[in-house]
Amino acid sequence: MLRYLFLSILLLGFSIAFCQQKQKNVVQFSGVVYDADSNSVVPYVNIKVKNSNQNYSANYKGYFSFVCHDGDSLIFSSVGYKKVTIIIPSHLIDHKFTAIIKLKTDNIMLPMVRVFPWASTDEFKKDFLTMKFADDDVEIARKNLSSESLRYLISSLPRDGGENRGLSFNNSHNALINKSGVQVNPLLNPLAWGALINQISEGDKSRKKN
Repeated sequence: MLRYLFLSILLLGFSIAFCQQKQKNVVQFSGVVYDADSNSVVPYVNIKVKNSNQNYSANYKGYFSFVCHDGDSLIFSSVGYKKVTIIIPSHLIDHKFTAIIKLKTDNIMLPMVRVFPWASTDEFKKDFLTMKFADDDVEIARKNLSSESLRYLISSLPRDGGENRGLSFNNSHNALINKSGVQVNPLLNPLAWGALINQISEGDKSRKKN
């Protein structure tokens, strides 16, 4: 009988000690959430007590303050940031705990998406069947060497160094030839007047042929 009484007292003592050990102190937890890279506040961060249904959130300035228990694990999460876990220290003297939480950005690599201009397979088939293929090298060269292309290039492209040199040489040569010559005014030449009168009276047959 004494043995059972001793065991009962011992079990009761263990139960009381276990209950006292499981009992947690209430802590006022406050702080501000910042971006680790820019040091700007992160608004409306979600704060969840691990292994429980308790959820809190920071305000638009990143500030939060709520009551929890020592030893609790708090998970801070926000869209675009990595999760951070904070454990409330035990045996706080003033039952208050303040912390500055810094969240790091989370780069999520999304799979590549290719956007096609066809809304359906039928439209793709239609465009594919009516597609005009590009010319090959021979066709491109033939078009570039056509008479129309050459005329356009002649009229639009400026003279190169060889052409400018030849033109300058011809002008200098003509200037040297005509330097010592006497320029005759055709209006004072009676033979020119006679040829002009004959052309007017008989007509310029060469122009008619052209």
